[in-house]
Amino acid sequence: MTNSQTIIIGAGAAGYMAAITAAEAGHQVTILEKSNKTLAKVRISGGGRCNVTHDCSDPKTLVTHYPRGNKELLGAFHRFGQPETIAWFSDRGVDLKIEADGRMFPTTDDSLTIVDCLEIAAYRAGVEVRLSCAVTDLRFDESTSLWHLETTKQPYVASKVIIATGGGPKSESFSWLADLGLPIKTPVPSLFTFNLPSAHALKQLLGVSVPSGLVSLPKLKAISQGPILITHWGLSGPAVLRLSAWQARALAEANYETEVVINWVGAPRQQCLEHLFRMRKQEPLKQLSTFCPFDFPKRLWDHLLEQSELPDGLRWADASNTHLEALINQVCNSTYQMHGKTTFVDEFVTCGGVALKAIDFRTMASKQHQGLHFCGEVLDIDGITGGFNFQAAWTTGYLAGRVE
Repeated sequence: MTNSQTIIIGAGAAGYMAAITAAEAGHQVTILEKSNKTLAKVRISGGGRCNVTHDCSDPKTLVTHYPRGNKELLGAFHRFGQPETIAWFSDRGVDLKIEADGRMFPTTDDSLTIVDCLEIAAYRAGVEVRLSCAVTDLRFDESTSLWHLETTKQPYVASKVIIATGGGPKSESFSWLADLGLPIKTPVPSLFTFNLPSAHALKQLLGVSVPSGLVSLPKLKAISQGPILITHWGLSGPAVLRLSAWQARALAEANYETEVVINWVGAPRQQCLEHLFRMRKQEPLKQLSTFCPFDFPKRLWDHLLEQSELPDGLRWADASNTHLEALINQVCNSTYQMHGKTTFVDEFVTCGGVALKAIDFRTMASKQHQGLHFCGEVLDIDGITGGFNFQAAWTTGYLAGRVE
């Protein structure tokens, strides 16, 4: 039997941050990881570049990017937030850069820079990492105030256990925690594409995007503005992913079948219609098919013209008010039926997990169990795309690993 003062279950971003923090404070630390690889999500995130955090240093603003956990994270971000994360990596030789959309990546554009940083810091601090070592039983001995862990390799004893096992798509992933009496919020996916029916004409525009459209879900009374991307499956991009996060539970309850309305310009309908009237005066001899008056790809313009059922070769001078009304309905009020979802591997985020009411966010400790702490996506915390989920991992991992 191995006696280790602090055991971390899970070798992801949050687990490593917790382990390094505890070990650098002088504690003996062991990470137990059921798979044969560390930091799996760090390696693939951001297209292999690792979106470490976001250029948002104010905690009050930062928490607005979390559909779940925003209230609880406010104090946590004041203790260890985005500025502290940047400094933490910088102190260990990793500089971050800011991209136009606010996302922050290592200057190397390589996620292995972050992996190496964490693994080297853990090694130097004396953290032991055991791979292919799944925990099969976890129980607390009240007589000794110690946790006993059975694993697929050997038993462990610890005065402090930090659970950093990440999210999971099924309730069964959290059953072992529910067995400890911890309240669990049923997991459902967050951050996903809105699929369209298989033969939908819009899918022919694969790869087309607009910089700032409006996506709304009328039945859920939800709306989001931002870039929209047409994919092989349907609709994606930040505006869609943001809606998928904020409406994760409502969409799950609707079985991912609901009406989606898109304003491809992102401006009021009447304003866009008046713009078309001006085009009719300014460019009377041009054909609608050869002159797009909006800032989006011509392929999309051609599609919207086709959906408007306007006469072929129609000139602006010959476009009636009825013609322009039909066109603007497609531009500002395109209506689609969501038919399922697709979750990208590198964007996989779960809404659900250990209920936040059960956690003391000053230390990430369980309010029910002595010496039991939580960090990362095992908690009912999730952010929108853009580095926010990793920021929550760094923050909660640091607070969980900190020695009081």
